[in-house]
Amino acid sequence: MSIPIHKSPLKTSRRQNPLALSVDDHAWVERTRDSLSVEAQIAQLFVLSSRHDTLAEADEIAIHAPGGVHRFPTHDLDAAWTATRHALERSEVPLILSGDIEGGMVSPPFLTAIPNQMGIAACDDLALSADLARIVARESRAMGYNWSFTPVVDINASFRSAIVGTRSYGSDPEQIMAQARTYVRTLQDEGVAACLKHWPGDGVDDRDQHMATTVNDLSMAEWEDSFGRIFRTLIDDGVMTVMSAHIALPAYVCERWPHAGRGAFQPASVSRLLNEDLLRDQLGFEGLIISDATVMGGLTSWMDRAEAVPAIIENGCDVFLFSRDPAADMALMLRGLREGRLSEDRLHIAVTRMLTLKAKLGLHRMTLDERLAPIEQVRTTMRHPAHLAIAVDAAARSITLVKDTQNLLPLDPQQHKRIVIIADDGSSFFSGASDRSFIPLLSALEAKGCEIRHFDAEAMPTPQDTDLLLYLVGQEATPGLGHIFLDFAKLHSGPRNAMIQFNREIPTILLSFGQPYYLYDAPNIATCINAYASLPDVQIAVAKRLMGEATFAGVSPVDAFCGKEQLRW
Repeated sequence: MSIPIHKSPLKTSRRQNPLALSVDDHAWVERTRDSLSVEAQIAQLFVLSSRHDTLAEADEIAIHAPGGVHRFPTHDLDAAWTATRHALERSEVPLILSGDIEGGMVSPPFLTAIPNQMGIAACDDLALSADLARIVARESRAMGYNWSFTPVVDINASFRSAIVGTRSYGSDPEQIMAQARTYVRTLQDEGVAACLKHWPGDGVDDRDQHMATTVNDLSMAEWEDSFGRIFRTLIDDGVMTVMSAHIALPAYVCERWPHAGRGAFQPASVSRLLNEDLLRDQLGFEGLIISDATVMGGLTSWMDRAEAVPAIIENGCDVFLFSRDPAADMALMLRGLREGRLSEDRLHIAVTRMLTLKAKLGLHRMTLDERLAPIEQVRTTMRHPAHLAIAVDAAARSITLVKDTQNLLPLDPQQHKRIVIIADDGSSFFSGASDRSFIPLLSALEAKGCEIRHFDAEAMPTPQDTDLLLYLVGQEATPGLGHIFLDFAKLHSGPRNAMIQFNREIPTILLSFGQPYYLYDAPNIATCINAYASLPDVQIAVAKRLMGEATFAGVSPVDAFCGKEQLRW
């Protein structure tokens, strides 16, 4: 899958600082910074993770007095509220709260569940996208969030990439720009800082930076006309923060250092050239740069921890994301400062910028109740009926009919009464992600008179006992998978059974509740639907469309045929 090129030159740009402050707010930043010890300034550079929403965990984090806490979703509103309130109360310097608020199945059950980014793009309606972003902002703010590590502006250029996929708005840079601009503007208008990720751009390499340093191997002309245009446009629009990833951009490094050797593949998170020269000087970004998670293999396999910790800040990042041992990492940062591997100037700039982001969001002026309202008030915002109605509409409109060359749809409950389900329950790396169940879809089909049974390798389906075979697959993009593929050995209960294909004898539908590229492994299945996420609202909407009660409206944000004509038939 190629990215269109228009041969535009790399330009230098400069625009207003998105973190520009009033005189009074700037004075607060300087006063607060100068009141902190060196150790306390270093602690302000750290965003630590919270996964359990317990008072004990909040106390453990508060001991380190970090600049921020990144909250992963949990399933208990009262516990989340209590732990968050406790964390805010314990912070002397206002604590910033962040999250990966990406939609799909990675959402707390007490928030309105919206489609993931690819599902939103499939709706192909920027007004609806703005409505969804507004829901995200208002419910997130009600839960105390000030900073969302979204939008993902990666490009689905390599369809085998398991980490980009449904987290992205698709493969067209223009569509990605339009969606991301709508999202950033809406989120920041509602008082939540947005964050572009993953600088300098993922999706070209089909490997996963959670496990290895990955490479954006475009030429600079190609990069500028795709990722460069996306980042530049959103910087022009005033996005507040950018996440620097463990992704290399060798073309840029080699222009300045022709004999770079291994250095050409240095991850952006520790690359002064990519963060300072390209992102700041040439693209003109004056907001805050946060590293991607520093526990990821793309960094830890590149350099040892003692070197990496100060290198993150020294080479242009202002914030250090995550730590398995905060006390040890803060000590390594201090040691790096004392040994000259982290300059006093970079520490000064980074802590100033972190405090400036807090001031820009007004955290220093807010009361505790303004940061996190009393629980009963919070409940009135969560899953508001108006929010739920918009989310249901988006779930339905995202569903995309990729092909139906056998004219199987709509199903007839009498002709397609006996249905065999071959399902992959999927998994998610993300802490707190909801477990997937296909009960909403299967219950809806049973309500129409269908008889459902699950695949049994000891009693293979035959045309005599099966009217329809329904594959329920689809992994939303998640770290650690390596590659996207249909695992027929798993689906059919054994490697020998993987060779057995039923679609020429029994009408078959391939239905993905995740990645949109599974036809690559099953090119001869004649009916394929992409639903992008297994949210209950999505499943119910799929059932209606299978039965002809509603039409398919989704517009695929990617080439679901993977550039292969074979898949179209």
